[in-house]
Amino acid sequence: MRIPSELPRLKSYRFPREVVAYAVWVYHRFALSTVDVEDLLAERGVTVSRETVRKWVNRFGRHFADCIKRDRSTAADKWHLNEVVVPINGVKQWLWRAVDANGDVLDILVQPRRNAKAAKRFLARLIARFGKPRLVVTDKLRSYIKPIRPLAPEADHRAHKGLNNRIEGSHRPTRKREKVMGRFKSIRQTQRILAAHDQINTIFRPRRYRLSTVSYRHARSDAFDLWHGYALKMTA
Repeated sequence: MRIPSELPRLKSYRFPREVVAYAVWVYHRFALSTVDVEDLLAERGVTVSRETVRKWVNRFGRHFADCIKRDRSTAADKWHLNEVVVPINGVKQWLWRAVDANGDVLDILVQPRRNAKAAKRFLARLIARFGKPRLVVTDKLRSYIKPIRPLAPEADHRAHKGLNNRIEGSHRPTRKREKVMGRFKSIRQTQRILAAHDQINTIFRPRRYRLSTVSYRHARSDAFDLWHGYALKMTA
């Protein structure tokens, strides 16, 4: 663990702050189960239950995701929007995701419908936070046409499945997390886990194929420095 052991202890928590931050990090960074994290901590001399790990992830995953969102640079004005089916308790739900031209996930939203109303709700949420885009790339789902015209009238809308490969790849970590968890159990759980999972992976998974070895190591070091700073801001 690289986080210094002299970090102040969280109030009412038995284990040091760096242990909690490490557990949240490995859970999201490597798409592990709570049992896997329990074993990793046990190997390091920290004996906790999988239930404790689950509570840490639920409690502090959102904290780290919010910190990353707050400190991230301005999103690119080219957005890729897509939706993918996510079965929850045997019911088909839809995970709406948006990434920018750099491949960074802007936001996700789990909804029961795949229609114009659902598309409008998601797009309005994005515009409220990032402003209006210059270009929106979607697949050929016609539900996007109606909400884009009034919400972003000046944006160029390109509906083409081949142009949206950037966001298609961003669904892969979701499928890995879904497999590890043995399916999602509720919309609330899915939204909470994936919102944190996407943001944490944004800083710890730079596009390595675009970077030299030295640049990649600098990016990884910067990500660890950010994580350490966010761990200092954790509150019980």
